Amino acid sequence: MKNSNAQNATAWNSTKNQDATTQYATDADGAKENADKMEVEIKFKKLKEDATIPKYAHEGDAGLDIFSNEELKLQPGERKLISTGIAAELPRGYAVLIWDKSGVANSGIKTMGGVIDCHYRGEYKIIMYNTSSEIYEIKKGQKIAQALIQPVVSAKVIEAQELSDTERGEGGFGSTGL
Repeated sequence: MKNSNAQNATAWNSTKNQDATTQYATDADGAKENADKMEVEIKFKKLKEDATIPKYAHEGDAGLDIFSNEELKLQPGERKLISTGIAAELPRGYAVLIWDKSGVANSGIKTMGGVIDCHYRGEYKIIMYNTSSEIYEIKKGQKIAQALIQPVVSAKVIEAQELSDTERGEGGFGSTGL
């Protein structure tokens, strides 16, 4: 079922007061309404024959596992761009957010630079930074990150001379307590 953008907004607005687990809109680019979850079709292309296509470890997982397509050692304090050997095509209105795998992060490894837009067609590469004091070995085919598929809301940017007052105001950086 395909809807126009105006129909999408209407569908979304009509459900916004319902329980968060049922707030879904159908879009013209592959998302389909489902009683339990929203699904969107994503095409993955192997750029290298031995690359591993991202996949969910368990049904219902939020993140698709992303796999290394190279072997290397990440020295303490070192940052490297890791090849995955894959590219993807997402529907318009979606983006991929790259996040840490908890088991990898527990070893002191942090992923960085994690937003991939829907119109990007190049190789997905993962920036990894070793915050630990130990060498971290990455093997080909190892899970190194996870990808969350997220709908994107575009903002209308307006330059303003003044902003409205709020109770919080400019309080930040721990102003509400620790």
